[in-house]
Amino acid sequence: MDPRIGSHYNNPSFGYGGYCLPKDTKQLLANYKDVPQNMIQAVVDANNTRKRYIADAVLAKEPACVGVFRLTMKSNSDNFRASAIQDVMKNIKQADVPIIIYEPTLENGSEFFGYEVVNDLERFKTESDVIVANRYDDVLSNVEDKVYTRDLFRRD
Repeated sequence: MDPRIGSHYNNPSFGYGGYCLPKDTKQLLANYKDVPQNMIQAVVDANNTRKRYIADAVLAKEPACVGVFRLTMKSNSDNFRASAIQDVMKNIKQADVPIIIYEPTLENGSEFFGYEVVNDLERFKTESDVIVANRYDDVLSNVEDKVYTRDLFRRD
């Protein structure tokens, strides 16, 4: 009956990111470098493997253009500093596949780390062969067949 236990936290993501957990895991690695253990490094490695897996799954669809729907990690957030999707994007870029970003908090026509920002949602949907969305949004319902997400429960 404890509300902290259950499926609420079992909604997959593209890995962890942000400005706290990556910094914290690096600090833990440094703090315990002389302690025989491999758990912390395994967490870091698993996160990198997860992001590579996401990129590979998107690339397996052989898109001519990948659309990234929001840079944020969760709904109703405007913070995307060091979000996991950025590492996924780097992995996709290595395959020379163009990427466009739909991110309303950024200026339309601007660039984010060299990727074009397209805030015309219909243009974004049309130009994207695959739309990568960490969290599903109902505005994507008319192109749901293009959406790649791990958001099983469609909620944060």
